[in-house]
Amino acid sequence: MPVLCCPATSVPEHTISMEQTLELARRLYPRHENLSLILRLIKNTGVNKRHFVQPIEKTLTHPGFEERNLIYVHEAKRRLPKVIETALKNAQVSAHQIDAIIFVSCTGFTMPSLTAWIINNLGFRNDTRQLPIAQLGCAAGGAAINNAHNFCLAYPESNALIVACEFCSLCYQPSDMSIGNLLSNGLFGDALGAAVVRGQGGRGMRLEHNGSRLVLGTEDWISYAVKKTGFHFQLDRRVPKTMEQLAPELRAMATTYDWDVEKLGFYIIHAGGPRILSDLSHFLNVELHLFAHSQATLTEYGNIASVVVLDALRRQFDAGLADGSRGIIAGFGPGITAEIILGTWQGTGTQ
Repeated sequence: MPVLCCPATSVPEHTISMEQTLELARRLYPRHENLSLILRLIKNTGVNKRHFVQPIEKTLTHPGFEERNLIYVHEAKRRLPKVIETALKNAQVSAHQIDAIIFVSCTGFTMPSLTAWIINNLGFRNDTRQLPIAQLGCAAGGAAINNAHNFCLAYPESNALIVACEFCSLCYQPSDMSIGNLLSNGLFGDALGAAVVRGQGGRGMRLEHNGSRLVLGTEDWISYAVKKTGFHFQLDRRVPKTMEQLAPELRAMATTYDWDVEKLGFYIIHAGGPRILSDLSHFLNVELHLFAHSQATLTEYGNIASVVVLDALRRQFDAGLADGSRGIIAGFGPGITAEIILGTWQGTGTQ
């Protein structure tokens, strides 16, 4: 069975603390009629620190969508090689052994996809398959794993590389006074990640089952308004309550394969905000401490979109786990969509 090897993740060098975020909100929006609510919502995120590709002074300016996108491309090309190199090393494969690249990002746009630049510049074969995914938002990390899993099932001798690149700070909109947008200013951070799914051999999470679930009637709950100033993040106030609808989907999928979702050995969950984890703990009847790696990603980096599940999984690798432990990865995003993976820990697999 295909194996998801240890991810590599990276965050930029510029940081902002919770205290700095709150002070900026007070300084930038002193007359906002909902300032008290906004400050309370930001505090409730539990995000202690976030990382940005630019210093905060530059992040707060808006040079225009074109310039923002040029920054996205420049920073992606500057930072991706090291993350990809580390992911390949973790999986003990070379660029020449990769047969497909799945690239996910929702914070910038290029055509052709950055997969073409990666192949041209980082030693990959010219027959490497390319699959860019741009519109699944935070769920794309899980979708990338699912697509890599399916590819390696179809071509059992193959290897797939997952690459996630999210510079959420480049979506900052200084003129957007909506509560959802102002909350996002205190929640999202920048990060990059990569991981290899090996069709044969490898150590990590042996991928066994995957699926996708859509909560009907919620397509406008998380969205972008695409305007001349770029991407404006829109968040419906009902989003924090979606775990009540998604938890049964996770349970049902596990039950389909005779797995008990309440008794797994590890849980890698997209922590878009603190309520996701607490509600999922309640509705799945799973102790909250089992989401510790997802919580750590949120606390230390903020919501880093599609990179969240890769970073939380990296932390699980660092912590270690007994061979044979069953677990779940779940990415949540626009749609409302859940991308779900079931697998077994294979820490002493063949190389």
